[in-house]
Amino acid sequence: MVNVAIVGAGFMGKTHLAAYQAMKNAKVTAVCDLGEAAGRALAEAAGCPWYADGEAMLAGAPVDVVDICLPTFLHEQYVLLAARNKKHVICEKPVTLSMESLDRMLAAVFEAGVQFAVGQAVRFWPEYVKAKELYDAGELGTVKYARASRLSVHPQWSEWYRRPENSGGGLFDLHLHDVDYLCFLFGKVKQVYAVGQKNDVGCWNHVASSLTFENGVQATAEGIIEMPKGFPFTMELNVVGDAKAVSYRMRAGANLEDVASAVRETWLYGGDAPELLDIDPYDAYQRELEDFIGHIEAGTPITSITPQDIRHVLSVILAIRTSLESGRTVEL
Repeated sequence: MVNVAIVGAGFMGKTHLAAYQAMKNAKVTAVCDLGEAAGRALAEAAGCPWYADGEAMLAGAPVDVVDICLPTFLHEQYVLLAARNKKHVICEKPVTLSMESLDRMLAAVFEAGVQFAVGQAVRFWPEYVKAKELYDAGELGTVKYARASRLSVHPQWSEWYRRPENSGGGLFDLHLHDVDYLCFLFGKVKQVYAVGQKNDVGCWNHVASSLTFENGVQATAEGIIEMPKGFPFTMELNVVGDAKAVSYRMRAGANLEDVASAVRETWLYGGDAPELLDIDPYDAYQRELEDFIGHIEAGTPITSITPQDIRHVLSVILAIRTSLESGRTVEL
C-alpha cells in the first residue's frame, strides 16, 4: 500500500482523491491546505488528518508520495520540500513557469533518489491513447498533418489563476496539454511559430502554434481559454496520414467539471466506410495515478512521462511565448 499526501484541496485535489479511493494499492493519509475549511473537508472525505503546514504533515503522517495540486506558483516550494524529505512526487501541470525553476526541481529529486512525474493527463485520455496506438502501429501510414485544439471559457476557480506570474495564463495551463500530447506522439520539436492575443493583464489566452518536429511531421495546436460565456469545453484531435485519418471531438459542459455528460466521438477514416470507434471513456486522471502508483509500488522508473519529456515540453512552451512576443519563428 502506497501512502499519499494530497497538497491542495481544490478541484484537482478532489479529483485526485476520488481516483485514489477507487484504487486498491493507494491510501490518502494526509491532506495539506492553508485554507482550513477546504482542507478539513477534503481530509474528512479521505478519512485522514488535515494539516496547514507541509513540514508538519511530513513529520506527523506516514507518507510515501506527495501529490501536489496547488496553484502553479507554489509547485517548486513543495517539490523541493518533498525531495528534502525523500518522498516521491507527482505534481499537477503546468509544473512551473521557467526552465530555471524546473531545473532546480529536477536536480532536487535526482539528488534525493525519488520518482517525479507531472500530471500531463492527456497522455492518458482514452481517445488520445487510441490515436497513439493507431499511429505507433502504422495504421495511419505516413502522417501528413495533425491538429489539436482545446477551447474553454475562463475558469472561475480563483483570482490567482488570472495573474500571468502565478498561472502562466492559457499558454501554460491549457495550450500545454496539446503541445505535450503532440510531443508524446511525434517526439522532439525542431521549430515553432505562433500567433495569438494577450489579455489586459498579460496572459496569452488565445494561441495558435505551428510545430515542426525533428521527424518532419508538421502540426498545429490551438488553445483559447477566454471563449464567451456558455461555450462548452471543447477539445479536438485530427491526425491525418496517407492511409487513414483519426478524428476525435469532445464537447462538455462548463469547463471540465461536466465531463460525465460530454459528447465524445472518435472516427477512423480511410477504410471501406467511416468507422466510429468504440472507446471506453475511463477516467484519465485515475489511469494516470494508477500508472504512477504502480511504478512506486514496484520500485520501477516512471516511463509514461520522463524528466526529459517534462523539460522538452516546457522548452517548447517557452519557445512559443518567444514567438508570440517576437513575431518570429523560433528554433529549439
